[in-house]
Amino acid sequence: MKISSSTRETCKDSCLNDCLCVAAVLRGGTCSKKRFPLSNGRVDNTNPSIAFIKIHKGNSTFPTLFVPKVIKKNQNGLIHVILGILSGSVCVNFMLLGAICMGILLARKKKSERSPSPQDDPASNLRCYSYKELEEATDDFKDELGHGSFGIVYKGHLIQTNASIAVAVKKLSSILKDGEREFKAELKSIGQIHHKNLVRLLGYCNDGPNRLLVYEYLSNNTLASFLFGGIIRPCWNQRSELALGIAKGLLYLHEECNTQIIHCDIKPQNILLDEYNNAKISDFGLAKLLMINQSHTHTAIRGTKGYVAPEWFRNMAITSKVDVYSFGVVLLEIICCRRNVLDMETTVDGKEILTDWAYDCFREGSLDVLVDYEVEALEDKKKLETYVMVSMWCVQENPSLRPNMRKVAQMLEGVVEVHVPPCPTPYSITT
Repeated sequence: MKISSSTRETCKDSCLNDCLCVAAVLRGGTCSKKRFPLSNGRVDNTNPSIAFIKIHKGNSTFPTLFVPKVIKKNQNGLIHVILGILSGSVCVNFMLLGAICMGILLARKKKSERSPSPQDDPASNLRCYSYKELEEATDDFKDELGHGSFGIVYKGHLIQTNASIAVAVKKLSSILKDGEREFKAELKSIGQIHHKNLVRLLGYCNDGPNRLLVYEYLSNNTLASFLFGGIIRPCWNQRSELALGIAKGLLYLHEECNTQIIHCDIKPQNILLDEYNNAKISDFGLAKLLMINQSHTHTAIRGTKGYVAPEWFRNMAITSKVDVYSFGVVLLEIICCRRNVLDMETTVDGKEILTDWAYDCFREGSLDVLVDYEVEALEDKKKLETYVMVSMWCVQENPSLRPNMRKVAQMLEGVVEVHVPPCPTPYSITT
């Protein structure tokens, strides 16, 4: 700010009365008031000037002004005012700026070197663990829960919010050689999946050659143990609710995710039960990680004998209908409380293959034989008949005849009429 027609005293008083003024320069009758940061100090031999610098006087809170000491005159007798204080303030400003820049660089470097954590990717709910963490959590992978074609599952315990929680840790053994970026992108997608009939994925490990998935641990074991492990048959109402829950979980994967996910390995061993005996599909992330994310694909056969759809063997495009077929087999197992394939050497009367025997019983009107004369199921005969017909539609060998999982769920709930299914026999394929 400049004030024209100023004297030495008016320039001085004007700066003293301005709380933002830290210095004033009187040159040629013009008073120029300066504020922080002070800069551009220079010597002007053609226009003599006087500088006033504001300082505190003693213990007083009120500032005063002083004129810097003159140390040299030029040949014309003009006074050079030393502006060292101004130059010093410029140096301080540059030092502060340098320190701030250095701090920012160090913070960025530290962040880049830090291991990934939940806060590193707010768009994902997954935690990234080191291999050492999961090795310690599972006591060096000591307690095996189960194994399959994609790896072995171990029980472990992790500390979260000062509490120990049980987890299931799966060591992947046959994942495709995708890049790290693709692997993390798939995990991010799976981390956003939440449904009451899907086992929740909590985290992962991507440590060199080691790739592991961390799931929530469910205490009531698998659907296979529930159906086949006891002497007493589980009650019909509970079994029918489990079937509907599995259907809704598959519907979510097929139609309600951002990207369609084909499970590829639906079977009772991959369906877990929570503490309230609700069905939760597990391993749903593996198909996604194995790049089965198109509406159809051609790939090597995946799944378990007895639950695999025929198109896997016929060089046909693989769609979500492979999961529908597997669900149909599981639905029959839930209805009958028996495995889909029995020992052919000890089984008679054509009961070895469940899908074939079930259709024969349906065609002959012998549903009582199918459920081993279970009273509770026979008292709910309309639902029993509906469930059997839905299973027959699901296991049609021609995938175009199978309903999608939305229609399957609607038929099980009784909101869509179920027509009499054709015999699920092999069909001819034209090329």
